[in-house]
Amino acid sequence: MNEEARGQQDEPELLRDQVQQVLRHRVLVGSGLLAGLLAGSWFAFGSAPTYESSSEVLVRAATVNPYVSNGVAADKQINIGSERQTAAGNAVAARAAQKLGRGTSEVGELQSHLQVTNPPNTLVLKFSYVAGNPRAAAEGANAFAQAYLDYREKQTAGTVAKMVQGYKAQLDPLAKQRDDLIKEINRLQGDTEKSTVLAAQANLLGQITQLTNNITELKSLDTTAGYVTVTAEPPKKAEGLGTPLLIALGGVLGLAVGLLGAWLRMIFDPSARSAETVARALRAPVLGVLPKAPDGPLLAADDALAEQYRSVAFRLAYDRHFADRRRLLVVEPNGEGTTAGAVAVNLTACFAETGMSALLVEADLRRPGLAGRLPEASRGRAAWATGRSGDGTPWPAGRIVTVDAGESGTFELVPGTRVPHVARTLTSPATTRLLDQADAPGTTVVVLAPPVLSYADALALVDRVDGVVVVCDPRTTARTALERVRELIDGAGGQVLGAVLHPGARRRGKKRRRATKAATVPAPSTPLHDETVPLNTLSSGSR
Repeated sequence: MNEEARGQQDEPELLRDQVQQVLRHRVLVGSGLLAGLLAGSWFAFGSAPTYESSSEVLVRAATVNPYVSNGVAADKQINIGSERQTAAGNAVAARAAQKLGRGTSEVGELQSHLQVTNPPNTLVLKFSYVAGNPRAAAEGANAFAQAYLDYREKQTAGTVAKMVQGYKAQLDPLAKQRDDLIKEINRLQGDTEKSTVLAAQANLLGQITQLTNNITELKSLDTTAGYVTVTAEPPKKAEGLGTPLLIALGGVLGLAVGLLGAWLRMIFDPSARSAETVARALRAPVLGVLPKAPDGPLLAADDALAEQYRSVAFRLAYDRHFADRRRLLVVEPNGEGTTAGAVAVNLTACFAETGMSALLVEADLRRPGLAGRLPEASRGRAAWATGRSGDGTPWPAGRIVTVDAGESGTFELVPGTRVPHVARTLTSPATTRLLDQADAPGTTVVVLAPPVLSYADALALVDRVDGVVVVCDPRTTARTALERVRELIDGAGGQVLGAVLHPGARRRGKKRRRATKAATVPAPSTPLHDETVPLNTLSSGSR
């Protein structure tokens, strides 16, 4: 339950973190918003206005007396769906084109501007016509409504005429038979024969009367197809959402697209981007975020940058894993290692400022060069024992440089030296003895190693230190790289104490640092005397 409750408490923080990461992609969000505003403005000002007018027609069936029901409901005599298809058909459109003075070639175009609808549970057809000006819209709707009524009336009248013609075709032979029977009746004298002919005549007269009544009823039909209940009028304003609403809608849609693009960019972006992501990947806190990338001198000259280093050193000093023996390894996941060098130098200076005897060990034996970039101070006796390697490795035996850290005091530097076998040198007894000197009270050792994912040098030192500080730029370092660094350090028996983040350096600064490194020649190593001074007898003034 506790883990479940803790997970529920973390959900708002994760959501807040995701929102912040999305909003970091300001270019995508701003581009989407700008594109939406431009699209809305184009639709508002670039497209021609359209006007829509509507006319309504009440459809009725042909009947002799509209006020007398013949037992069949009016809505049962009319299929309103078929009527709507007829109203939108080519025949009605051709009649409407004639009324509007348009040619037969424009029938299809007129149909594209028409929409015929039927309100539910009614016998009403609504003719909606769209045009470029109000008058044309009203004329088009009225023309289609009248064309539909004319077409339906003509269609009904034609049906009636055909039925009357058919009835007359049946009536003419019967009338001829009737005349023949009358002549025969006048000729016959016998009552029996005469009565038979009279019966046939009565039957014939009944058929003639029925046909005559049918013809009379058809001729009396009211063939009016319907009535115009609403006459289209020129609309007062154009159709659409209006200019302000279109621009606002375009902005909203553009913002949504921009946020979607930023979210997809965040999802598929391999870089860590935020301090929270770095902390989750390393499973360690972020000790500090540098306000700018170290550029120029390694020792921080800016007050804000120096205070950030002091904050990181303060947090490390109170870390239980580091407070016992005070041996710290500073590395980068990958890259050139220049930022890690600046962090290692300034952290050593901060420890020296607190009155501790601080030593910086440059364990980057592949590209050494710290000694040439730090101001050297005069010193007396050696404060740290590098000793001599019994297995013939040239490092760490050699000179120790006393670095002048300004107001922070001084600290010692064991500069790196190019060696033929880096791994053997880093795991030599001499290196172990050098790092073990941090066990003395009031001392601390900071080790600078090459990038973890570029070389395995740092892993050879992990079990000889008390913690590792990872230095990285979250915008250029992949989450998988940080996870890989943590796995390698854990597998080597070490522990990540935290991370120091920094923004990326400018290209000009990178080129200048590369030129400085290329021009820097490591100072030759000079052997020290065998005599060493214990650390506990070293006073702060001797540094």
